[in-house]
Amino acid sequence: MHKTMIPDELQFAINLMAGCATITRNVQQKHIIQQNKADRSPVTIADYAVQAYVAQAILQSYPDDVMVGEETGNLLLQDESLLDEVTDQVKAILPDSKHDQVIAWIDHGQSQPVGRYWVLDPVDGTKGFLRRMQYATALALIEDGEVILGVLGCPNLPYADQVGVMAYAYHDQGAWWLPYNQQTQTTPMRVSEIKDLSQFRILRSFEDSHTDSSRIDSFARHAGVTVDPVRMDSQAKYFLLAGGQAELSMRLLAPERTDYREYIWDQAPGYRVVLEAGGTITDTDGKSLDFSTGRRLTNNRGIFSTNGWIHEEVLKVLQQL
Repeated sequence: MHKTMIPDELQFAINLMAGCATITRNVQQKHIIQQNKADRSPVTIADYAVQAYVAQAILQSYPDDVMVGEETGNLLLQDESLLDEVTDQVKAILPDSKHDQVIAWIDHGQSQPVGRYWVLDPVDGTKGFLRRMQYATALALIEDGEVILGVLGCPNLPYADQVGVMAYAYHDQGAWWLPYNQQTQTTPMRVSEIKDLSQFRILRSFEDSHTDSSRIDSFARHAGVTVDPVRMDSQAKYFLLAGGQAELSMRLLAPERTDYREYIWDQAPGYRVVLEAGGTITDTDGKSLDFSTGRRLTNNRGIFSTNGWIHEEVLKVLQQL
């Protein structure tokens, strides 16, 4: 996808990532020094500030579009010091921002997911953000249940001799990546060509509570996987899968949360990137992901993502356990 051929909405989303990274990096630098691990306030500040920044941009550039996000302004109305901090972070990019504007922008993310709408996860990977490790800002555009575009901003991710990269993809036009510090240097993304299951590099969450870790361990044994897994927070895992640095990512239902269904913002951006890079994503029943059911993927159980070459065979190994 040559720079001059990038659809307007995709270029808009790419341009937003630099501002989002400015906010998240500023919050990390200011607030995560000798951080109490139980204190989530830094990621709360970043979540709110990024959502406000993205929402105002959508309102300005695409006033007929709506946005679906995780945050609401209610907490800020009850905590003036938090509102001050969030507003200060937004002011780093939008100097004239006021308290009431910030709250209104955040609440724009409470729109209903129908028709054409943007989906945002401001800081995907809470623990990774607090550890100064991997997190992502993830943005997608969905129209009538179809993910049109996806962008993943990964400010801390090392890839191809760069640190701080973003991936972007548009329906039927491929996936590309670029470093934050050289945004004219775009490179196509393609999944790996590894077809030997024993050589699969498996992407796993740092947090065992997010998945069924014992079943993943059992899968690796039965499949004869000999390569150590890669543990990582957030949709940055989808970046590595699309970029040929891994072959498999599983998000299995935790035994104590078998009724859990994924939020669309946790999947839609990475989903489009992986598909356009040649990979395959289904649920653990082998069904396509259905983004037409509201804020959650209510018709899908778990997530199963591969480089696509032997997706069905690999999934059968899991299903037989």
